[in-house]
Amino acid sequence: MTGSASELARRLGDHAEAVCREYLSNGHRSGNHWIVGDVRNTRGRSMHVRLRSNAKGPAGKWVDEATSEFGDLLDVIRESCGLIEFRDVADEARRFLAMPRPPAQDPGAERQPAAARGSPDAARRLFAMSQPIADTLAERYLACRGILLAARERALRFHPGCYYRDLVTGETQTLPALIAAVTSLDGRITGLQRTWLDPNGNGKAPVADPRRSLGNLLGNAIWLGMEPGESISVMVAGEGFETMASLRVVMPALPVA
Repeated sequence: MTGSASELARRLGDHAEAVCREYLSNGHRSGNHWIVGDVRNTRGRSMHVRLRSNAKGPAGKWVDEATSEFGDLLDVIRESCGLIEFRDVADEARRFLAMPRPPAQDPGAERQPAAARGSPDAARRLFAMSQPIADTLAERYLACRGILLAARERALRFHPGCYYRDLVTGETQTLPALIAAVTSLDGRITGLQRTWLDPNGNGKAPVADPRRSLGNLLGNAIWLGMEPGESISVMVAGEGFETMASLRVVMPALPVA
C-alpha cells in the first residue's frame, strides 16, 4: 500500500544521503555511509547509515555500534524530530518526499485498535517489537552482574529504543531496555518489566526510576527455566527478577519465578 511503513522506508532509502543531511546534520559522508553519533543527531562516529544498496542490505539501514540499536530512515525521522505517533512520523516523511497524504480511511474498514496504555495488550505488543537478547546490550548488562543465562531464556528480550517518560516533567526519551515478560502458567503474556539501560554500557540508565512494570502482574511471574504448561515438582519463587535469575545461575536445573 502506498504510504505504508515499508514503502515510505524504501522511498526514503532512495534518497538516503538527502535524508541524512536533513535529519542527521551533525554527521558526514564517508564512502557508502553517513557517520554520526546516534539516531538523535548527536555528534560522533558510532552510527553508520548505508547510503546505497549493496550485498549487505538496502539503502537507509543503519546501526549504532555503541548501543546495538538499528533501524531504517523512518526511525531516524522519529528520533531526530522527537516524534511518538507513527502518524506524525509518516506525515514528516511524506513532507520530506513531497508526497500527498493518503486518503482518509473508510470508517467501515476493519482497523486494529490501539492498545490501552499500561494494558496487557500493550505489554504483548512491546514484547513482540523486541528482539532476542543474544549479543545485545541487555545480555552484556546481565553478564556484568554475573547473570549468564540470558540467551536461552524465552522470557527475556531487548528493545534498542524503548520510550521512557519522566513522571515529574513529562519529558520523553528513548533508551535501550531489557524486557522481561510476565506470564501466566499457560505462557500468556500479561505484563512485563522494563529495565532501561545506559547506552554507554554503564549499568542502568541514569534516570529517576530505571525499572518499571507494565500490565497485569498479580498472580503471574517472570518464569525462568520453565516452559508453559510444564509439570514440575520443585521450583522457587521470590521477589526481584535479578535476585532469582542469580539463583538460577548457581542452580541451573531449578526453575525460578
